[in-house]
Amino acid sequence: MINYTRTTSDNKDFQNLVKELDEDLKIRDGEDHAFYAQFNKTDTIKYAIVAYENEIPVGCGAIREYSGDTMEVKRMYVVTGKRGQGIASAILKQLELWTLELNFRKCILETGINQPEAIAMYTKNGFEIIPNFGQYEKMEHSVCFQRVLT
Repeated sequence: MINYTRTTSDNKDFQNLVKELDEDLKIRDGEDHAFYAQFNKTDTIKYAIVAYENEIPVGCGAIREYSGDTMEVKRMYVVTGKRGQGIASAILKQLELWTLELNFRKCILETGINQPEAIAMYTKNGFEIIPNFGQYEKMEHSVCFQRVLT
């Protein structure tokens, strides 16, 4: 059984999962990695989720305030051996619930074209592609999404 724990970026399991994520992204992003990495700092995240299976961390995700009504989804990751089991979708649902509890009404996010499994997961969960926002506006390898929550 998977348990989902609300935490912050101070959580050591969250930090270790993010290190694994960054290693994966370094390969996928190639020469663009340094650009993207500057926007993925985790030292001040107040809203993070770690998924545990038998007390072993198997996935994570986070949200941070983007604007008055919008949270940005960040640092979504599931360890390689646990992918395809719905853990990422469950983390995303937990983050959406938390967003609503904090009185925000929309989630946005950025992922890369070299992450087709992430694009498929966000699409499956009701996220719609939007024009690239903010720092990602001119990045041709970025794909941005949003979901209005009800």
